[in-house]
Amino acid sequence: MKNILAILCLCVTMTACKKDSETAKNTETVTTVNTDFKNMLDTYYQDGLKLNPIAATFAGDNRYNDKFPNFLAPEYKEKVKAYYINYKNILNTYKDTDLNESEKLSKATLNWDIDINLADLSFKKDLMPIDQMWSPHLNIGQLASGSGAQPFETVTDYNNWLKRVDGYLLWLASAESNMKEGIKTGYVLPKSLIIKVIPQMAAMAEDNVEAHLFYQPIKNFPEGFSEEDKKKLTASYTTMVKEKVIPAYKKMHDFMSTTYLKAGRESSGFSAIPKGTAYYNHQIKKYTTTNRTADEIHALGLKEVARVLSEMEAVKTEVGYEGDIISFFDFVRNNKELMPFTDAQQVLDNFNTIHETMKPKLAELFDVTPKTAFEVRRTEAFREASASAEYNPGSLDGTRPGIFYTPIPEVTKYNTFSDEALFLHEAIPGHHYQISLQQEDEDLPEFRKTLWYSAYGEGWALYTESLGKELGLYTDPYQYFGMLGMEMHRAIRLVVDTGLHVKGWTREQAIQYSLDNEAEGEASITAEIERYMANPGQALSYKIGQLKIIELRAKAEKELGEKFDIRQFHNQVLETGCVPLALLEAKIDNWIAANK
Repeated sequence: MKNILAILCLCVTMTACKKDSETAKNTETVTTVNTDFKNMLDTYYQDGLKLNPIAATFAGDNRYNDKFPNFLAPEYKEKVKAYYINYKNILNTYKDTDLNESEKLSKATLNWDIDINLADLSFKKDLMPIDQMWSPHLNIGQLASGSGAQPFETVTDYNNWLKRVDGYLLWLASAESNMKEGIKTGYVLPKSLIIKVIPQMAAMAEDNVEAHLFYQPIKNFPEGFSEEDKKKLTASYTTMVKEKVIPAYKKMHDFMSTTYLKAGRESSGFSAIPKGTAYYNHQIKKYTTTNRTADEIHALGLKEVARVLSEMEAVKTEVGYEGDIISFFDFVRNNKELMPFTDAQQVLDNFNTIHETMKPKLAELFDVTPKTAFEVRRTEAFREASASAEYNPGSLDGTRPGIFYTPIPEVTKYNTFSDEALFLHEAIPGHHYQISLQQEDEDLPEFRKTLWYSAYGEGWALYTESLGKELGLYTDPYQYFGMLGMEMHRAIRLVVDTGLHVKGWTREQAIQYSLDNEAEGEASITAEIERYMANPGQALSYKIGQLKIIELRAKAEKELGEKFDIRQFHNQVLETGCVPLALLEAKIDNWIAANK
């Protein structure tokens, strides 16, 4: 559930944020709650859920579980545009002098969010609505399985899903129409990405109804369903899968494997499509929440790659490997001692062991922890081949746990060297702490509990990888090398993402650059490069956010000296929830000033 962000002539740039904070110091501080402003934010959030019922379901709000709007329909996009313009006008009737500090932050954040979303609507990315990693057809598969956010606990739940599938299939038909329009106008995926989508569609087009993913809830009826209800639902789901879902996927599979594949472009980057460079600049703004240029980010990436590479050389020397760094990458990739597992459950058990190891140290770095439960699960088979490890948030009420999904397509080839860093990032104290604490914070307005800015969220998760030694991990040099490898992976992203979309790099060139600078296997690197090809700019957010949080911690340590408390610093970063980096920096600056 990624936010749609946008370009804007900033009213929330780094400079503006600092000016706002300086102005605030010279005005009387408001401490009371502005009830009218609070009610407006609540209404904004509730109206947003009506427009995006899928987001409501993931948040644990079940009022719209039967809805799947056609996000591609022109009339839908007009509704979204009107929604943002209306609330932009309302928001700007509230003066900062009438708001407390938390409310000012909410106002600045909402202004940013509205402007980003409005700008996003000016591009034609909807003419490429399906790709191998970021598309609704993958989210819907998780929901259909019965193991995701969509509940299957009552007869009403089962009937809600039947209605939601009807809406989804309308979206799928519109996606094909949009892709046909995209072929005519130059908006089409690279062939290398289309090839990855085709088997995803083929898996959903199989004729075996009872083995179909969309039929799975019928195999897992909750206790208490009557035999009559079971019979009716079984008949309805059989019809749904056989007469609706399978034919729709067959049609999409046929289109993608023939007409669309033939039209697929040979180029790799978005500069090859109409307004592609402008779109990429927009994506940089969207995902980094900064004004950095592609050239600046590319240069930063090259600098970070060189820095991390020097640290990798030190680990190579520590373990006594005598070859060059590239051969050491191959050694780590293919080291059978780092591939000890024969059963997928052993991979999951290893992550749980990492959690147990770090538990005694967590309290030294964090004095506020989530109430939301946490689980490690294997990625579902239908998407495992092209998936990365990921975190799915729990529900707002905490009844659904946060879930760390890890793909295990070939367990005997599963390499453990980066597992500790991976767990810190995707699970604890990375995404699980950051997202759960945000959702559980009663002081945040509802719209901020589910807000997502990749620079903040992914920046935090990457920052937490550096906490491993403080948490009793990285005692094995290969695990520390794994942390360096994951940091290198994010540094490389700055180079290859900008290379692909601005500097004319090919897919193969980007893959080779990655192979030359990190220890990930070629299949994994290929999937990553194709991920950047599908969603430009998202990969930039991790390193940009991490470096900002590291910078703010170093600044606080230096200026506060003995008064610096790492737990309080982490509280300051986490308690705001996701915000643009400029707003986070202003908040930390104010905290430092107040505690000197």
